Amino acid sequence: MKELAARISGAELDVLEVLWQAEGPMPIADVRGALEQSHSWDGSTVKTLLRRLCEKKAVEAEKREVFYYRPLLSRREYQIWSTRSLIDKVYLGSARSLVAALVERSQLSREDLAELCTVLYPEEEQDHG
Repeated sequence: MKELAARISGAELDVLEVLWQAEGPMPIADVRGALEQSHSWDGSTVKTLLRRLCEKKAVEAEKREVFYYRPLLSRREYQIWSTRSLIDKVYLGSARSLVAALVERSQLSREDLAELCTVLYPEEEQDHG
């Protein structure tokens, strides 16, 4: 999974995002339509990106009346890899430094911090007052 996630380009990630949001396999026309809102790609670009994702085994194509595409790499798997990669590259492997940076820059609200405490310490009753 690590090797796969590392090989996903930004454009391919945009295609994966469309597939992750879908409730099931999508025909290429629907993938193209979803991407038209945010990109000026022509149909051949979308087709190329889907082909590359299939070659990388991040997406699977199923032939029906047309090809339908579904992700094999989950959003959660990609998030885990990209978070670990960010922590390793930018914060020298320290998740604590990442969280400290988010707190220092007011990127985490009190509610966010309370939720993190609930996740980290589910057995303890939290005092949010």
